[in-house]
Amino acid sequence: MAKFKLDEIDHQILDMLIDNTRIPFTDIAKKLLISAGTVHVRVKKMEDAGIIKGSSLTLDYQKLGYSFIAYVGVFLQNTSQTQFVLERINNIPNITVAHITTGKFNIFCKIRAKNTTHAKDVIFKIDDIEGVYRTETMISLEESINDKKRLMHSIFKEM
Repeated sequence: MAKFKLDEIDHQILDMLIDNTRIPFTDIAKKLLISAGTVHVRVKKMEDAGIIKGSSLTLDYQKLGYSFIAYVGVFLQNTSQTQFVLERINNIPNITVAHITTGKFNIFCKIRAKNTTHAKDVIFKIDDIEGVYRTETMISLEESINDKKRLMHSIFKEM
């Protein structure tokens, strides 16, 4: 597959879509002084190239009552159990992210809960999965950086 080359217009379109995935193409077109059809064609090309993969919605979990965030490192009895454990982890809805990792943990998870008691229940569910040797939990006091644009701008400068 040929490498897709992004130009400055593509960068600006992506910049606006990262801010608001629901922004109408006509609004992007007006800001960039191009036609809405051009925006549509460019977004479609970036989707076809796999640069844009769908769109997402950002929820304010705090307003929904899930402000408690913790990271749980999972130690497995055997690494051969990784896929089995991940399938069980996937059935726990409060686990919003899971990574297979090297180093100290076999799997590293992010959980969202209502409070410490709720988080404890989620962690105990992880502990109860067959193949989990033990877990280690870190509580997030504050999410200080969650910036989707900084890396994108750095990538654009390299292109």
